[in-house]
Amino acid sequence: MSGIYVYSDKPDIVAELVGFGRGTGENIHIIACTSVEAENCAELSADKVIFLKGDNDMVENYAKPIAELLQAEGALLFVVGATPRGRDLAARVAGYLNCGMVSDVSSVIYENGKTITKRLIYGGALVRKESFSGFGVVTVPAGIFEPSGNEKAEVVTVEVQPDKRAKIVSISPILREGVDLTAAEKIICVGMGLDKEDDMQMAKDLSQVIGAEIGCTRGVAEDRRWLPVDSYIGLSGITVKPKLLISIAVSGQIQHAVGIRDSKIIVAINTDIKAPIFSVCDYGIVGDMYEVVPMLIKALKNNSFN
Repeated sequence: MSGIYVYSDKPDIVAELVGFGRGTGENIHIIACTSVEAENCAELSADKVIFLKGDNDMVENYAKPIAELLQAEGALLFVVGATPRGRDLAARVAGYLNCGMVSDVSSVIYENGKTITKRLIYGGALVRKESFSGFGVVTVPAGIFEPSGNEKAEVVTVEVQPDKRAKIVSISPILREGVDLTAAEKIICVGMGLDKEDDMQMAKDLSQVIGAEIGCTRGVAEDRRWLPVDSYIGLSGITVKPKLLISIAVSGQIQHAVGIRDSKIIVAINTDIKAPIFSVCDYGIVGDMYEVVPMLIKALKNNSFN
């Protein structure tokens, strides 16, 4: 049953990985390690969902059974969602199979038995292109590919014996304060150029006019704490790709630019004509945000912007 095998503990990422696989022309098989995962993946248009049934809920403990499955079925490629658990699992599988692995790629193409990947290095300053023939493991962040459809797939249950040396002692969920910016179509991103926290109101007013969410640079969230930490965009934060991103008082250093570079349209407002943000934006406004933003809000209200 050769083909491309995909896994993620996040159903939306699985759908994107299946979408990638569909473009290769190869058979696509989803691996699920829990009954919940199998149920969530049953209608993601894969050729087959393989449920590895064991008496353990720790996904990481299924690395050896997954490696054995991939080897037995002659898999062409194992593609894993680049979540914390996915990265752990991918590394373990690659170790068991003694094969190559490329992490957190920004692009992956599989054709004629060859895998070609691109990923950012040196803080996003460079793009590294790599390729390999034969089987390998690749981890892919969310948002790289278009999701698959919703056709139902056959679910095959395989009894396995997961590793039991590690176990879950307790679970403390992370409380998310902000919205999911990775799914937002419009984002207002504020930077350290704001003088005081009250100035955030301008960004809020603009966001209400165009129906956008609010994100920020790292300093706004971690140093000033004006927004939740999960709101900051950049290399060590989140990566977004909205249809429209309006950047206000953001210098645009490479660490931040990495997080917004896939946005469809970037509009930058900054007083410094030499600010790095102007090298990555589609439209730049050199001016004082305290003058430009109110004028922009007024103009958009008058034109009933949607």
